[in-house]
Amino acid sequence: MKHIVLTGGGTAGHVTPNIALIPRLKELGYQISYIGSYNGIEKKLIEELGIPYYGISSGKLRRYFDLKNFSDPFRVLKGFSQARKILKELKPDVVFSKGGFVTVPVVIAAKRLKIPALIHESDMTPGLANKLCLSSASKICCNFPETVANLPAEKAVLTGTPIRQELLSGSAEAGRKFCGFTADKPVLMVIGGSLGAASVNDNVRKILPELLKEFQVVHLCGKGKTDESLNGTAGYVQYEYIQDELPDLFAMADIVISRAGANAICEIRELHKPNLLIPLSAKASRGDQILNARSFERQGFSMVLEEEEITEAKLLDTIRQLYTDRQKYTDAMAGNGRVDSISKITDLIEECARS
Repeated sequence: MKHIVLTGGGTAGHVTPNIALIPRLKELGYQISYIGSYNGIEKKLIEELGIPYYGISSGKLRRYFDLKNFSDPFRVLKGFSQARKILKELKPDVVFSKGGFVTVPVVIAAKRLKIPALIHESDMTPGLANKLCLSSASKICCNFPETVANLPAEKAVLTGTPIRQELLSGSAEAGRKFCGFTADKPVLMVIGGSLGAASVNDNVRKILPELLKEFQVVHLCGKGKTDESLNGTAGYVQYEYIQDELPDLFAMADIVISRAGANAICEIRELHKPNLLIPLSAKASRGDQILNARSFERQGFSMVLEEEEITEAKLLDTIRQLYTDRQKYTDAMAGNGRVDSISKITDLIEECARS
């Protein structure tokens, strides 16, 4: 039986594309194992699927000064030793990495053991973890055409991002029932990401009284980010994180506000949901979300508001404009066609496993 090790963690965006591949990998006859961090979000998500899970030590590689920069390299070295031991025991035919710092020791250990490894880069420019893995990777799967042009030609392949197929079969009626919403008022869905987005959450809550005059609002605010004072507000529901009911919530939503993490926006594009992207500020990141958002804006898929531009009046006006012009954005996304990323990536996995 063929055996694949999946790895990726830190945020849901580094796990859900792996989860999207699992049904097809099982159809192809793969035994699947997963390597992640000890207690990252990936552990819960993968164990719920009954996939064997192996936790390793994980350090973060920061671009700024932090005392942990002195201790984390030792965690990475420990993670490498652990990953090497696990891979030697499992003897997989191939490794597939979705990114996040936990994947660096796994991909490097795979190369040392002569196990082919594929990495996936969702963002326009590779993150630091994936940059460290480039030389160890057999193939690099990319989401944006711009990314392929800046990577080694013999390794880079434009595949898009794998989307969980169950997202495409949600029920708007089931979503309304779950949230206690009615069918006669449009629904705004706000997605803060698995870790939450304090700025997006705060700005939406500031204009909530005005929003609720025109919309029902379902707010996915991230772990520990709910506001108990708003519980019971008519037309507003908030959740830390939604998994099983997410397809129904998407089906119900008329418009969406989201961060601009690549996986999140690819799901929104695939579902043809008119959207306002509020990318993570360049002050708090390497600016990848801004590049992602502007690419989607150029293609006519999204409206974009950067955090520094937001005022209560501007945010409210932009949401209203998005709702008014929603068909224009839906048509642009529908006209882009659907990319079968799962088949493209599993074909590459098969090719590497055979080699």
